[in-house]
Amino acid sequence: MEAVKCSSGGDDAECVLRAITPSLDPKRHKGQAGKIAVIGGCREYTGAPYFAAISALKIGADLSHVFCTQGAATVIKSYSPELIVHPILEESYSISDVDDEGRRHITKKILSEFDKWMERFDCLVIGPGLGRDPFLLECVSKIMTHARESNVPMVVDGDGLFLVTNCIELVSGYRLAVLTPNVNEYKRLVQKVLGGDVDDQNTHGELLSLSKQIGGVTILRKGKSDLISDGEIVQSVSIYGSPRRCGGQGDILSGSVAVFLSWARQHISATERESAISRTNPTVLGCIAGSALLRKAAALAFKHKKRSTLTTDIIEHLGQSLEAICPAS
Repeated sequence: MEAVKCSSGGDDAECVLRAITPSLDPKRHKGQAGKIAVIGGCREYTGAPYFAAISALKIGADLSHVFCTQGAATVIKSYSPELIVHPILEESYSISDVDDEGRRHITKKILSEFDKWMERFDCLVIGPGLGRDPFLLECVSKIMTHARESNVPMVVDGDGLFLVTNCIELVSGYRLAVLTPNVNEYKRLVQKVLGGDVDDQNTHGELLSLSKQIGGVTILRKGKSDLISDGEIVQSVSIYGSPRRCGGQGDILSGSVAVFLSWARQHISATERESAISRTNPTVLGCIAGSALLRKAAALAFKHKKRSTLTTDIIEHLGQSLEAICPAS
């Protein structure tokens, strides 16, 4: 595991980035560098799914989709023509006059529409800007179940973590799932799964135990140092970083992890010679790479913008940050 023990020096994290980032080969066709789908976006929250989806493209994914409610779709489309937006989700207010049978029909229709696309995706990002509408969460929980049955990896963030915390069975034992909780989301997970308060004196052991209890799901605990565990190992990434904590950085992270997770799986399947990298869980590799790149981009953005740094500034530095570590030529 020596090659993936990340330290504040950053050599090992950058080693992971170099190993799993595919070269720009003119022989590759559209889609081979990754097809990501973000499931999130409602009337109130349109920025978060955009940040996750556009970050995936800025890093190098070929296609990025957003599945959202109709009330969010036009707004998200207006942010960028690069995103493929599907306004298929529904909230309770829009079907308030529909009876139970009609709701079951709507749910079935939503699942059928999503299933048409499911096999095309290399990874799903569940939760950015999803909101907490009961009907919407019920539909997304069924989408997660279908994705799991199809062995599609998923990164769960934001309101997706609210859903999972209330229904751990959605991800329990699914080793292609990644949870990316912040301080408060992690606290709720610990209380739900371990039945106690967060133990700041035993951060590594607690995270390891939490992941084991959820059946080996990979958890990326965001903080001053990002801690990552799949129930077998614990890694930390504390390189780079920025003192500016503008909202939306978690959405960049979820989109980034989705891309790198996909690339890690490709790298491992194509690796003929066994190495420390190829023996490492691809979800862990994706988390290490996503965390390191976000931190580097945030540091560069802060260098230029200082206190006025926004999430969009960080997104604009993703490509430059990856190029500095993995030159395209």
